[in-house]
Amino acid sequence: MAPWKLSWKHLYDEVVTSGLCTGCAGCVIACPHDVLGYEDADGVYKPFQTESDYGGPGDCSHGDKACTMCTRACPRFRDWEPAIDESMFGRTRTPDEVAGISKDILLARASDPALHEVGQDGGLVSALLVYALENDVIDAALVSYLEGDGSTWKAIPGIARTRDDVMRSAGSRYTYSANTLAYMDLDKEDQRIALVGMSCQSSVPPAMRERKAGKAGRRLSLNIGLLCSKTFDDSIFEELLEAKYDLPRNVIKKVNIKGRLQIWTHDDRYVEVPLKECHPFTREGCTMCPDFAAEHADISTGGIGAFDDWTLTIVRTDTGRELVEKLETDDWIETRPGDDDPGAIELMRRLATKQRKRWPDTAVAAPALIPVTGS
Repeated sequence: MAPWKLSWKHLYDEVVTSGLCTGCAGCVIACPHDVLGYEDADGVYKPFQTESDYGGPGDCSHGDKACTMCTRACPRFRDWEPAIDESMFGRTRTPDEVAGISKDILLARASDPALHEVGQDGGLVSALLVYALENDVIDAALVSYLEGDGSTWKAIPGIARTRDDVMRSAGSRYTYSANTLAYMDLDKEDQRIALVGMSCQSSVPPAMRERKAGKAGRRLSLNIGLLCSKTFDDSIFEELLEAKYDLPRNVIKKVNIKGRLQIWTHDDRYVEVPLKECHPFTREGCTMCPDFAAEHADISTGGIGAFDDWTLTIVRTDTGRELVEKLETDDWIETRPGDDDPGAIELMRRLATKQRKRWPDTAVAAPALIPVTGS
C-alpha cells in the first residue's frame, strides 16, 4: 500500500467545500497541532483552518510538512465506506445490505421506569450508557445537552459521567450537535469512551482506527449511532416554529418526528408540523449524506415503527452484542424480536435506500449502493 500523503488541502477541496462535509468534527479532534477549529453559527457546521497568517483557508503549514491526520479521520474522504466495512466486518456489504451489515435486529426498551420515561423512545440509549458507566465498561460518554436551562433549545456537545448526566442528556433535538467535539474536554484518565452520535458521527471512530488516525480512535471504544435522515438548522425555531405556530424556543418541552414534527410545550400544548414545511431548514451537511442507519456503529438505534415506547435496535458488532446481552441478563432492558415490527425494518430499509441516492455522482461510487431488485 502506498504511503498516505493526503492532507488538509485535499480534505478542504474534496470534502469541506464540495458539500460532502457533514460537520462530524472528526478531523478537528484528530488534529495533533490544534490548528482546526469548528464553526457552528449561522448554519455552517464545518471545520476551518485557524492559521490565519499562513496562506488561504485550504492551506495548512503542518499539512505541507506531511501531517495527514485530518484526512485519515474523515468518514467522507475517498473510499471511506468499503474501507470501514472491511475493517469492522472483514468484508464489504452485499447489495441487499442497504442499511449496513448487522448481527441482530431487536426491539428494546429500558426496564428502569425513570430511564424509560426520560428517554425518547423507550430509553434504550440511556440504559446502555448508565449501565456501561456503572459497570466499568466505559469511563465517560460523549453526548449532547441543551445549553443553559434548556430554554434556548441550542444543542451542545458534552460529557456524561453519571446517571444524572445521562438523564439530562436524554431526548432528541433534531438540530445538530457535533458530539465528537466533547472529546477535547476529556481527562487523561478517560481511556474508554462511548460516543453517541448521528449516523455521520458514528463513522468517525472506525474511520480513525482503519486509517490509524491517532489515539482518539482507540479511546472511542463504544459507538452508539442514531438513525438519522436529516437535522435542521437552528433558524427553524424563529423562522417557522415561532413565526407560524407561536412556539418560541422557551415554551418547547419535547420534540419528536413520527412522519411529522411533533412538539409538546410546557403549557400542555401539542402541535404537529408537516415535515414538508421543515425541509427548507435542512442543514447543508445532510443533503449529501448517504447513511440513514448509522451503519458503522456498534449499536444503531431509532424510534421508528409501530411501537412508540420501543427502540428499533440494530446490533452490528461483537462489542454491541456483548453489551446488549449483559443488559438483558441483568434485567436492565426488555427486548423483543425485530420481526415483531416488520414495518419498522421495512421502513428502515426504505429510508436507507432513499438516502443513498443523496450521494453525488461526483464522489466515489461505493456509498451510492442500491439494493438489488426485489430485496
